[in-house]
Amino acid sequence: MKNRHNFEFSPKTMLVFLTIICILLLSVSAVLKDAVKPLSAVAETVVIPMQDGINSFGVWVGDHAGSFKSMKELKKENAKLNEKVRELTQENETLSTNEKELNNLQKLLKIDKAYSQYKKVGARVISKGSGNWYNTFVINKGSKDGIKVNMNVIADGGLVGIVTETGRTYAKVCSIINDSSSVSAKSSQAGDTCVVQGNSESVQKDGTIDVTYISKDADMKEGEELITSHISSKYLEGIKIGTVSKISTDSSNLTKSAKVTPFVDFQHIEDVLVITQLKEVPADSDRLKDKSGGNKSIVQIFLFPPFV
Repeated sequence: MKNRHNFEFSPKTMLVFLTIICILLLSVSAVLKDAVKPLSAVAETVVIPMQDGINSFGVWVGDHAGSFKSMKELKKENAKLNEKVRELTQENETLSTNEKELNNLQKLLKIDKAYSQYKKVGARVISKGSGNWYNTFVINKGSKDGIKVNMNVIADGGLVGIVTETGRTYAKVCSIINDSSSVSAKSSQAGDTCVVQGNSESVQKDGTIDVTYISKDADMKEGEELITSHISSKYLEGIKIGTVSKISTDSSNLTKSAKVTPFVDFQHIEDVLVITQLKEVPADSDRLKDKSGGNKSIVQIFLFPPFV
């Protein structure tokens, strides 16, 4: 098989070649003036203008020769630029993640200082129940980290909930917005006691949960803060819960009800603190126990809710 050779001429080579042809034609025209007048006319009409054009093109090519690059080089540079963009994008995402984690840590540090009287263990949420709200969730710390059932869980803002189950490397938490949750609370100013009860339907509707068992003579006002009370059997005293609103008298005329907007954002929980101190309740502190041994009356149930 014969090898084919591809010959390529650069613009400068082509310019030199055409210039030589023009010079030869002009020389022949000068020697044979009369015999080659038609050829001279052709040279003046066609070749000379062509030479001017070629000269101009050659000058332009010479001026811009340094700016021309092969397609291969352009592709290589484009690939390098794309890789640089990818690296910068990744670095930006890493910086954003680090900034977010730093903000979370700063919030936890702030709440850690707010409840410095309690020892705590930091934990991260690794899963949660269905839906957009953190009714129940799982954290990445368990019994090997000292986590026990009934330990209180807090986050940015205040009370989150309570530990309900532990494994060696994990623990389950029931939040105060869960329908099964009840927390003994009191108003931070007047000191009126009440019970904060979870209400998943209400929290999804307007971000509030229920407040019940408020005495009809209570001085609790809308806008007051609720905190955990000293009479709770599970929750440590003085942990912030939320702000009171919509106080109303119940149909029984014996108690009042209200709503509370939790301080914690229960749609966005990533990091929490578990208070490792359990609430200590004396064995004889059950104020619901009927000393006569009989059943509690309806009035007792209304006025004295169970320890929660």
